[in-house]
Amino acid sequence: MLFHDLNLHKNVLKALDDQGFTTPTTIQQKAFSVIMSGRDVVGLAQTGTGKTLAFLLPLLNMFKFAKQFEPRFVILVPTRELVTQIVEEIEKLTTYMNVRVCGVYGGVSINTQIDYILDGQDFIVATPGRFYDLALNGSLKLKSIQKVVIDEMDEMLNLGFRTQLKNILELLPPKRQTLLFSATMHEDVEYLIDEYFNNPEKIEAAAHGTPIEKIAQSHFEVPNFFTKVNLLIYLLEKHKEISKVLIFTKSRKIADRLFDLIDAEFPEQFGIIHSNKSQNYRFSSLRNFQNETHRGLIATDLVSRGLDISDVTHVINFDMPEEPTNYIHRIGRTGRADKDGIAISFVTPYDESYKVQIEELMKMQIPLTETPSDLEISEVLLESEKPIIPGVNYMPEATIKHSKGAFHEKIDKNKKVNLGGSYKRSIKDKYKKRQTRGQKKGNSKI
Repeated sequence: MLFHDLNLHKNVLKALDDQGFTTPTTIQQKAFSVIMSGRDVVGLAQTGTGKTLAFLLPLLNMFKFAKQFEPRFVILVPTRELVTQIVEEIEKLTTYMNVRVCGVYGGVSINTQIDYILDGQDFIVATPGRFYDLALNGSLKLKSIQKVVIDEMDEMLNLGFRTQLKNILELLPPKRQTLLFSATMHEDVEYLIDEYFNNPEKIEAAAHGTPIEKIAQSHFEVPNFFTKVNLLIYLLEKHKEISKVLIFTKSRKIADRLFDLIDAEFPEQFGIIHSNKSQNYRFSSLRNFQNETHRGLIATDLVSRGLDISDVTHVINFDMPEEPTNYIHRIGRTGRADKDGIAISFVTPYDESYKVQIEELMKMQIPLTETPSDLEISEVLLESEKPIIPGVNYMPEATIKHSKGAFHEKIDKNKKVNLGGSYKRSIKDKYKKRQTRGQKKGNSKI
C-alpha cells in the first residue's frame, strides 16, 4: 500500500512527496480509516513506527478552512521538545494548505503565547500544564474543539500531569473525537480511557513490549560507574562507526558527571540534555545532535519518549532503566524508518535485576558481549556503590590506581571551593540573624 491509496487530500500527498514519504507504516495504515470514521481510538505501537503521522494525516485530511479564531484541533504531549517537533511536522505537511498552528508550553512567557492564540489558531499543540493555565485564564476557548489527541499519556502521568489531564478532559466539549497514541499502557491509562473515551477502537501495530526487530541488542557486564566510563571511552575510540550515539543515564546527576568526563576526552563532540537544563540549552543540544555537529548526546529518559531524531546509529544504556518499558523507548531511538540500529547496555550487579525484568517484558534475552581484555577495570567506587557494613565506615585507600580515561585533572569550570561547615557557622555567629528559607518560586511546567 502507498500513501496515494489512502485517499488523502492532494495537498497533503504533495507535501508527503516533497519529504520522500511513499509507504505508510502498519500503524498509519490501520489508524487512518478508523480515525476518518470519527470513532475514538487507542493506538498502541512501538516507538519509531510512525505514530505521529498516524494521527496527523487523518486530522489534516478532515481539516476544512474556517475564519473562526477558536482552535478545533488539540494535541497534548508530555514535553516541550515534543511540542516543537509536532508543530514543525504539521508545518511541513501543510506547505500547500492554509493551516494555523501554535505550540504552547511552560518555561517561557505566557503572554506571548496568549497573543498567538488570540490571533486565531486551528491547531494547538501543548503540554498539559500550560494548556490548562491558558484555559483557566480564559485566553484559550474550548467550545469549538472537535478533535483531541493525547500522545504518550503514560509519560504525562509519570510527570505528574494526572490532575491537569482529568481537568482538561472534563472541560472539553463532550461531543468530540478523542485519540490516544502510545508505545506502552498501564492501569492508570486504562482508567482514564474508561472514564473519558467513548467506546474507543483499539489499534495495535505490534505486541506490547516487543523489541523492534531491526535493532541489534547486546550488553556488557561491568562492576561499577568508572569502569563503565572507561568502557564507553574505549568503544568511542575503537569504533568510529559509532557516529551518532544517544547515551542514556538514570539521573541528571550521573548525566552531568558523565558529560564532564566524556567532554574532557572528546572536547566539543558531545551534548547533554535533561530537565535541569534551560529551554534554550535543551533545544540547542538537540539541534547540534540532529545536524551532527555533535557526535553524541548524553540524556536522561526525557528524550526517549516520542522525539523523532533521525539516523541515530547507536543507543548506549550507560545505566539500565528501572522501568522496563523505558528500555523499549530508549532503544527505539535507533533503527527507525526501516534502518538498522544498535543498542548496547552496560550492566552492573546492581542493574542485573532490571535487565531480567526487561528480558521478561521482551520475552527474549539480551546477548552478552565479552568485555575487552585490555579494558581498565576501576577500583574506585561512587558513594552509592560502596558496600554498607553495619557499624563500619567504608573508606577507600588514599592511593588508588587510576583507570585510563576516567580520571584526570579537573578542568577549571569543575573546580569547586567548599565554603560550608565552619564558614557558615562563623557567618551566622557574626550577624546573629535568624536564617529563614525563602518562599520557593514556582517551578516551570514542562
